[in-house]
Amino acid sequence: MRAGTLEPDPFVLVTVARLGVDRTTNSPVIVLREAVGDRVLPVWIGAPEANAIAMAMQGVQPPRPITHDLLRHVLEGLGGELVRVAITAVRNSTYFAELLVRHGERELAAIDARPSDAIAVALRTSAPILVATSLLRSPDTEEPEAGDALDSNALRAHLEQLDPQDFGRFRP
Repeated sequence: MRAGTLEPDPFVLVTVARLGVDRTTNSPVIVLREAVGDRVLPVWIGAPEANAIAMAMQGVQPPRPITHDLLRHVLEGLGGELVRVAITAVRNSTYFAELLVRHGERELAAIDARPSDAIAVALRTSAPILVATSLLRSPDTEEPEAGDALDSNALRAHLEQLDPQDFGRFRP
């Protein structure tokens, strides 16, 4: 965590335009689109994050809080506010994001996050999502071959069909 220095000038407000599965890679992809304009940013994400985003988009409340709900509850419980999230950079095909949090009158704190987690939390708190303008591209450039947008039930069904072996070996 570091003191927030993000200035909104090189960033643009985006909305979640689509959440689907890339037909080429069979991986979940979220497409962010300028709130005013046509440029887009596709971001390939993990299956659990796709499920969390789909749940937030559909307004599904799980019986117990998932991680992104927990983070929202912690922020609220400590009197903090998620001011905005920003997708800030891409390095070696990996996108970087920050959560900008304010506590009372204190200075903003920028917290490093994966874009998928930042988006999932933003959707739960109604915080704006910003993207560095340099990351956006024209919609007529090659966009991922995402199928139709999936509702949370269709995405859940797709995710349940995945084999854990598809994700490689994971050891905590």
